[in-house]
Amino acid sequence: MKRFIEGEDRSQVTLLPECLDDFIAEDNPVRVVDAFVEELDLQGLGFDGAQPAETGRPSYHPAVLLKIYIYGYLNQVQPSRRLEREAQRNVELMWLTGRLAPDFKTIADFRHDNGAGIRNVCRRFVMLCRELKLFSQAAVAVDSSKFKAVNSRDRNFTPGKVDKRKQQLEESTSAICRHSTRPIARCRCWSLALGMRNCRTNWPRSASRCDAWTRRRTASRTNPTSSSR
Repeated sequence: MKRFIEGEDRSQVTLLPECLDDFIAEDNPVRVVDAFVEELDLQGLGFDGAQPAETGRPSYHPAVLLKIYIYGYLNQVQPSRRLEREAQRNVELMWLTGRLAPDFKTIADFRHDNGAGIRNVCRRFVMLCRELKLFSQAAVAVDSSKFKAVNSRDRNFTPGKVDKRKQQLEESTSAICRHSTRPIARCRCWSLALGMRNCRTNWPRSASRCDAWTRRRTASRTNPTSSSR
């Protein structure tokens, strides 16, 4: 492939860079994550497993899993299975965890069992930002304007509308039980029971139409000549 930028041979042995730290720039955000987590008192913040058990298989330190969680949050990688894959191939996560790659179940259990500790870490981070004066103290004032949302009258609900809809559904169900002998497909009250729009608010009118239709149907069966006229 002449006159194109060519890559290196996959089988080429390289000696530089000699350490993983050379792959991470000095201004990389993962260095901030690493320094922040290392200064935290994880046991005081409520993390389980901060003190290792005397027996059993060694577990991952909560700091390692917390770094993975924070890295996933910053880079919009939330699922535990994706975090597991990133820990195996992402150089930044390799640098953060020291080439440790926990499985997805371990990451998911850490997030599930340490919800209170993670919230305390978020509070500690806000306090740190205030101490470093990264938050401004400016006051923001807004006027009292009201902007109508793009929402139709039929798609927004209030407690009163919900109660009214429940009452309409109960009445329509009773009507269906009373007129169960007629074809349901032609009964407009059935559409009200299903929440359709044509019988949403005009329940009395719909009921009267259904009753009138029933009378005409009964008359046509008893006297076919009158219905033909």
